[in-house]
Amino acid sequence: MASLRDIKGRIDSTKKTKQITKAMEMVSASKMSKAELNAKSFVPYGEKIQEVVKSIAANNPDASHPMLEKREVKKTGYFVITSDRGLAGAYNSSVLRNLYQTIQKNHQSTDEYTVIAVGRMGYDFCRKRGIPVAKSILGIADQPNFSEIKELASETVQMYIDGEIDELNIFYNHYVSAISQQVTTTKLLPITDLKATGSTSEYEYEPNQEQILNVLLPQYAEALIYGALLDGKASEHAARMTAMRSATDNADELIGDLTLSYNRARQAAITQEITEIIGGVAALE
Repeated sequence: MASLRDIKGRIDSTKKTKQITKAMEMVSASKMSKAELNAKSFVPYGEKIQEVVKSIAANNPDASHPMLEKREVKKTGYFVITSDRGLAGAYNSSVLRNLYQTIQKNHQSTDEYTVIAVGRMGYDFCRKRGIPVAKSILGIADQPNFSEIKELASETVQMYIDGEIDELNIFYNHYVSAISQQVTTTKLLPITDLKATGSTSEYEYEPNQEQILNVLLPQYAEALIYGALLDGKASEHAARMTAMRSATDNADELIGDLTLSYNRARQAAITQEITEIIGGVAALE
């Protein structure tokens, strides 16, 4: 049995750990609220640019653009959004497991695919397993601005336009609620869902619809990437908050068990001392 000093030391260290996890939970809760607001605030913009693009595409059925053309898939691009830090439960492992299973299922050679990684966890995962990484960005802020992701998003879209990849899929965690995040895989390119919606909005275009479509399509794809990043950030903070809450609860349970063990050991020590005193008194009589 561990000594009283050892048990007391474990209780003290667990209490200190609990203070850290509790603080991290509170910080993540604050960040999650802001990230959730950012993700929801971006939705109207994403919906509006989608509406405009669909309206133009519907009025120009013969419009041609590389992003609208479905071609033979010789090389696939995977855009993966993870965090730069751990301690977020299954947030990263769920996405990366999904990515790895998809690669194992669909590809025989590393020449058939490449990865665009956002976040150190995804970047390190790919490097350790020999998965090719074409582009990456690390150290994204907890509340990212579009300027932070614009260059990477633009270069990724250009890879498709230039024919470096023939298909682009995005992997990220979709924010459902504070306690629920869902791994989501979406085909980003080519854009094939531009059927006209039931919107009755009418637009006047200058200079002309085709030229505007050529400008809007890359912006539309970049907006989808940025929206997924905001969604992923909200999920990251929610997952970390939940993980830290669970760690705090586990610390409470462990402190309770250790305290019980400490009291039993202390009681046993006191009983032993009393027994020794009684034994000494009996020997003197």
